[in-house]
Amino acid sequence: MNWLDKMERKIGRFAIPNLTVYLLAGYVIGYFVILLMPRLVLWLTLEPALILRGQVWRLISWVLIPPTTNLISLVFLVLLYYSLGSVLERTWGTFRYNVYIFSGIFFTVIAVFILYAVYYFVFGVEMPLSSVGLISTNYITMSIFLAFAAIYPDMEVLLYFILPIKMKWMAIVYAVMALYYFVRGGVGERVAIAASLLNFVIFFLSGRNTRRFGPKERARKARFKQQSAPHMKYSGGAKHRCAVCGRTELDDPCLEFRFCSKCNGNYEYCQDHLFTHQHVK
Repeated sequence: MNWLDKMERKIGRFAIPNLTVYLLAGYVIGYFVILLMPRLVLWLTLEPALILRGQVWRLISWVLIPPTTNLISLVFLVLLYYSLGSVLERTWGTFRYNVYIFSGIFFTVIAVFILYAVYYFVFGVEMPLSSVGLISTNYITMSIFLAFAAIYPDMEVLLYFILPIKMKWMAIVYAVMALYYFVRGGVGERVAIAASLLNFVIFFLSGRNTRRFGPKERARKARFKQQSAPHMKYSGGAKHRCAVCGRTELDDPCLEFRFCSKCNGNYEYCQDHLFTHQHVK
């Protein structure tokens, strides 16, 4: 059991279902704020100097800033990431998906504060507001895309609802674009890109158990469950029965059952007969 499993057992009940909907709804709110009250957006940005002076709402409000102010692009973005995020949440589970999104937000905030500390303690000046700019969760949502492509690399999507393309090729294009913007972009954009990639690497690639969410592993488990289901239905609704004594978990909830790898067939034994039975050949 890795660290995510342990966290889920302790605080999994606090996970927010359909987190993608709330994130995308925030984009819509931010779009109308920029459209109707453009000056108000200056009170939403992630600015460490202003946060340290008491404007703590900026730790969260920057999430409302949409990645684009073009209405058509925003509509395509909302439709795409609603689909990807919903599938990813069903694949990972609500808690793991929550951790993935919130860790990306957390890494971005920490990275901006580290940048502020470098300006303040190394150069002796406060970080200029123009150095960060309007940081949005654009690259955090793009990390959703990367995670989806890593799990379902051969799944095809319709680019702009017209061109069919596999996720792995879109992921390669994204990686090239991210590298380009990292080299040519400003400090704020580099921070956002690095934070999103760090989130992907730490959460996804470093987790050895994430392979069990892949389509091949899930298909294998489904086949095994389907093949073993007829052999694991007994009277009274029991799912386990010892092939020697006939006891089930209904007779004693403390009994443990295991299949024997040396027996030919699906033979299950209780803890008292697992090592003492005669193997079926």
